[in-house]
Amino acid sequence: MHTISAKPAEVEKRWVVVDATDLVVGRLAAQIALRLRGKHLPIFTPHVDCGDNVIVINADKVAFTGRKYEQQMYYKHTGHPGGIKERTAKQILEGRFPERVLESAVKRMMPRGPLGRQQMKNLRIYSGPNHPHEAQQPEVLDLGGQNTKNVRAK
Repeated sequence: MHTISAKPAEVEKRWVVVDATDLVVGRLAAQIALRLRGKHLPIFTPHVDCGDNVIVINADKVAFTGRKYEQQMYYKHTGHPGGIKERTAKQILEGRFPERVLESAVKRMMPRGPLGRQQMKNLRIYSGPNHPHEAQQPEVLDLGGQNTKNVRAK
């Protein structure tokens, strides 16, 4: 028996769509990162992009556990001395680009480097229920039904 190492030409990429309504951000990000890397496949190879293309809809309706909605801080720096800025998850989700909360969570779970950046390009996040990828015929992935902890009850 020998180990199978996938080659980029042998990889068959699938399209999956995830509805993020009431899903917990960290658990959702972990499952998306797993799909983007291809770790759910038996032919997973660490140095090859063998993951799926993931489409996330309703990213503005994600949920946080505990008091993270008000207390979770996101930092950025302007590049000038003393230019650190902070915003809460509530400010970002109610702002202009609510999909950035989920995007930053997934990005921090991906490997750093050229392969991680290439795999992040396979992620498409939309704040509304519509997406322009119907031609790819994506499969619906029900993450809320996999575990009861994945869904935050209101």
